[in-house]
Amino acid sequence: MDPITIGILGVVVLLVIIALGVHVGVALGVVGVGGMALLMGFDNAFNLATSSMYFNNANYALVTLPLFILMGLWGAAGGISKRLYDGLLVWTGKMRGSLGIATILGCAAFGAVCGSSIVTAAVFAKVSSPEMRRHGYDKRIAYGITASAGMIGMLIPPSILAVIYGILTGLSVGKLLLGGIGPGLLLTALMCLNVYYLARFRQDLIAPQEMPDYTIKDKLKTLPNFWPVIVTGVIIFGGIFGGIFSPTEAAAVATVVILILLIVTMKRHCVPHIVSGIKETATTSAMIFLTMAGACIFSRYLVVTGISDAVVQLIIDAQLNNYVLLGILAFVYLILGALMDSTSMLTITIPILHPIIEELGIDPYFFAVFMIYASQIGIITPPFGLSVFTVKAVAEPDVSLEDVFAGSMRYFYIMVAGIPILMFFPQIITFLL
Repeated sequence: MDPITIGILGVVVLLVIIALGVHVGVALGVVGVGGMALLMGFDNAFNLATSSMYFNNANYALVTLPLFILMGLWGAAGGISKRLYDGLLVWTGKMRGSLGIATILGCAAFGAVCGSSIVTAAVFAKVSSPEMRRHGYDKRIAYGITASAGMIGMLIPPSILAVIYGILTGLSVGKLLLGGIGPGLLLTALMCLNVYYLARFRQDLIAPQEMPDYTIKDKLKTLPNFWPVIVTGVIIFGGIFGGIFSPTEAAAVATVVILILLIVTMKRHCVPHIVSGIKETATTSAMIFLTMAGACIFSRYLVVTGISDAVVQLIIDAQLNNYVLLGILAFVYLILGALMDSTSMLTITIPILHPIIEELGIDPYFFAVFMIYASQIGIITPPFGLSVFTVKAVAEPDVSLEDVFAGSMRYFYIMVAGIPILMFFPQIITFLL
């Protein structure tokens, strides 16, 4: 059988296996090894798969990934998110939609501590959504904001997806982390403007709030609430940008700072949180590493069958305008986002797309952050909507899954609106690189 035909059949089999509920990492590995075995024999396929998998997952930069996860979990346990939210409420004061705006700003600030959109969404769904409801927010809006604003936590460094993308392509993880700052701030601004609009013109969704009139003195008193995020941000942003730390070193130092904060805050009650954070980090990291190992094997399979070269040549021959190509790929990611998580999307597609981008001369760092942004929109789209399911799990009893999806869809359109903005103004991503 022709290698290209075997490659196409392998992609079809992969999609079928994933649809049956098999873990993406296992599906990628099984299809990759099986397909290569048909072409080069089982022994050669097994040797190529194991060596590729080892050298990919033995990459020193991958140490950053569990550190970022652990930092977010310990930060949430240490009460950083609650103090952030309380401090931001004082600063937003009587502003229309201040509770919702404080939640969005809190997610952006907590993103400097947590590299996961799901953890960010879950934390603020517990901290701020009930508070918004008590002040007259419709429950769909209250939980839709937290489910959607969690995406900002994946864009603002540290970002787990930036680390994964860097490992898959060999791009600088430090530059990828810095590239997420602009899109994160853009999405923060767009979401805050929407909340302000709703508070002003849709009082059936956000009722007028009776908030205290805080003085400058009151606001200055809240400054200690922000110091953990400021210190962590200086370590990660300043350390990497200033060349003081590598991303791995910055992650290690920042994690130690968060651990000290947790111990100081919780004192003798900190031990269960420390242990649970380590256990959850191990579980989450193992799942991501398995997915990356499977993706490495599958990417070798695509190379052996010639699918990668064929796709690259097909797109080059089509002579598509770069804007058209980016728009098509973003649309594909929106569809994939309804079916699988962001890590799976990137690990499956990037080994194919990265060579195309290099051949077409598109800035790989711009493209990387652009696709990470597009992949994250899937966290609130049905039927997968991982962020929506996570928020539902911690929401109040009278909040249904349909309520969270309905509230999130308003922000889905805002996230989609960010795609053409980034396409036509790439400097939003590249200005720090």
